[in-house]
Amino acid sequence: MQHRSVREVGPDRGVKALPADILRPQICSNDDLSFLMEAHDGLSGAIAQRAGFKGLWASGLSIASSLGYRDANEASWSQLVDVVERIVDSTELPVLVDGDSGFGNFNNARLLARKLRQRGAAGLALQDSCFPKMNSFVGERHAIADIDEFSGRLRAVRDTVGKDLVLVARIEALIAGHPMEEAVSRAHAYADAGADAILIHSRKSTAEEILEFAGAWQNRLPIVIIPTKYYQTPVSAYRDARISTVIWANHSMRAAIVAMRRVCGRIMAREGIASIEPHIATLDEVFNLLGYDELVRAEARYLQPNDKK
Repeated sequence: MQHRSVREVGPDRGVKALPADILRPQICSNDDLSFLMEAHDGLSGAIAQRAGFKGLWASGLSIASSLGYRDANEASWSQLVDVVERIVDSTELPVLVDGDSGFGNFNNARLLARKLRQRGAAGLALQDSCFPKMNSFVGERHAIADIDEFSGRLRAVRDTVGKDLVLVARIEALIAGHPMEEAVSRAHAYADAGADAILIHSRKSTAEEILEFAGAWQNRLPIVIIPTKYYQTPVSAYRDARISTVIWANHSMRAAIVAMRRVCGRIMAREGIASIEPHIATLDEVFNLLGYDELVRAEARYLQPNDKK
């Protein structure tokens, strides 16, 4: 299966750009700050692309929520892979996948990586949590994996997919209440295991410990952050710290909850939709977003090709 994320580039249209090659400059450069937008299905991915984003984050929380599951590995790896395929096929953007802890040990992690590569993903982020994981912001303290064991997961992924996926190692040490020295030690081990970038996570309401980590790490590998909790920090602080990538990790899903709850409540209360129609997308907007015009042109070409003779 060939996905649209494998591009034809350059004057020689036989040259293909792998999804990872499109994502890598966004993740692995300290020279310019990149932004990835959350997507949890093909529609949210298409909306993000229309908004101007250059890359997507296939969020574990958002995908699980959209399927009606909790972000605690209740959705299976195969369900995740299926959703990622729909996101890939619905956009032209490279997709970095939130792979949680890899759904098990090194063998599960490398299987996940191989399947994501087959479905057109550009990158995989693995976090050093134990399986099954719990969402980072639920509860007070989480168990984290042994450094050597998690490094083995990273090596297994790298040996399996090579450079065909951008590999991001996500560190949960600060979330779990460990000192900064532990986070930095893990970052060094994960860099040695083959990670392309380090995602450092925090539950604090300010970016203080994230910026402290950046100072201690000294950009041995690019740093990726998810400022869900410290959202009031100005983006200029990340540029000054030479952060590589900011992920807006769950905002389309959360926005959809508010919008759907409001519309459902108003329809229920008013027993009608007349007052709703001016405030929701038109059907023409839906058709335009998902490329119905291409289908019309294809029907004219393929269903009745003899009519033009």
